[in-house]
Amino acid sequence: MQTINHPSRAFKGTLRPMTLADLNECWQLDLRCFIDGEAYERETFRYLLSSQQTIARQIRSAEGEMSAFAIGVIETDGVGHITTLGVAPESRRRGLARLMMHEVERSFAARGVTTVRLEVRVGNDAAQRLYEQLGYIIIQRMAQYYSNGDDGYLMVKSLDGLR
Repeated sequence: MQTINHPSRAFKGTLRPMTLADLNECWQLDLRCFIDGEAYERETFRYLLSSQQTIARQIRSAEGEMSAFAIGVIETDGVGHITTLGVAPESRRRGLARLMMHEVERSFAARGVTTVRLEVRVGNDAAQRLYEQLGYIIIQRMAQYYSNGDDGYLMVKSLDGLR
């Protein structure tokens, strides 16, 4: 568990692993984060949180509420896949998504992962900017990737510098 104290961003809390015990709270937060129909089903979170290949982290506020979560999976080809990242609407713009990305990337690198991929909606400019700042590059546009017909970008990053 890591204490987070961002006085300039008015956030205090803890960063820690997420487990099956956090399933319902994570799912509820996911529904709040992804109101456009792209939220995961509860059973998808159960599957992810049950896998030995999953890296799951959460940030809890000083009051104990889940403020952010990130889940990554080590795929069979050894590539890390950040499957979801969510920040509570009231906790956005405080650096939590960046912190979660760094934590998942460090955890991937510690397990020998050298490449990470993720998908992002073409219209999600804020997320794209964050990922680009973190060193991700767009390698493919995926037509109608999302269930509502929106296109997505496939972005990748090398973790060689983290090893």
